[in-house]
Amino acid sequence: MGKIIEKTSISRGHNIVCIIDNNNWNKGKLNNADVAIEFTSPENAVDNIIKCFDSSVPVVVGTTGWYDEYDKVINKCKENDASILSATNFSIGVNIFFEINRKLAKLLNKQNDYNAEVSETHHIHKLDSPSGTAITIADDIINNVNRYNKWSENDVIADNILPIIAKREAEVPGTHQVKYSSDIDEITISHKAKNREGFALGAVIAAEFIQDKKGVFTMQDVI
Repeated sequence: MGKIIEKTSISRGHNIVCIIDNNNWNKGKLNNADVAIEFTSPENAVDNIIKCFDSSVPVVVGTTGWYDEYDKVINKCKENDASILSATNFSIGVNIFFEINRKLAKLLNKQNDYNAEVSETHHIHKLDSPSGTAITIADDIINNVNRYNKWSENDVIADNILPIIAKREAEVPGTHQVKYSSDIDEITISHKAKNREGFALGAVIAAEFIQDKKGVFTMQDVI
């Protein structure tokens, strides 16, 4: 993702002032940036985000798998009068899919004959499972369908638990599906990424959006 974000940024007329990994963290380099884009790993994301706050550099975060520390990060952002825009998926198409998913969930809230299921397939290099995008999809269903109160990955499912089926296959960029099944029919919506360029473009657009702003933002603010 870093390489694609770099290419996309340059194609939109931006300059890459520094590329930082665990071996060359340099606050001076970061201070030259108008905005940072963080796509690393769950175990490094929070530390990287806070370093951006401390340097007064707005940060766009595409890493997932760190959300158990989300409240801590947001509190730190507010304390520092800093800026963050995080998303489980920066694809414009996926964010439209999120809207469709919420609408469908509302329509089927009272249709108890339909059982929902979320599934996702990604490349074998993806570090978190289920994907952050699948969790967002599941949380939106739970928030709109009263009989579900939590999700579970690949486990035995009770009536109040929404299943997420996660698969890792070859070099699949990302496929997400929501299925509602009854004894008489099935309703399915899905999003299939053809490549990773859409994720990178969305992240760069988010960076353009946040560079002169303070506060906590999401892709909903961008679109």
